[in-house]
Amino acid sequence: MVRATYRFREYGIGPDREPDAEPMTFAMRCAVCGQRGPTCERPEESAAWITAHLREHPHHLSYRETVRRSYRAVPGEWR
Repeated sequence: MVRATYRFREYGIGPDREPDAEPMTFAMRCAVCGQRGPTCERPEESAAWITAHLREHPHHLSYRETVRRSYRAVPGEWR
């Protein structure tokens, strides 16, 4: 007969704030034509692309923002 003991561990999951974490990035996409602006580390930089796109396409009024943020699982207590 084989016997086994199992233990469970809780984890906390949240944004990765470690020094080596990937930076959070932002990008805008036109919801009308699908064109996408540059990926930036500051949201105001990615939002500035909308102004330039509107100059060329004044009827394109809907946009979507894509945010990429790293998450990390932090080991907790063994149960």
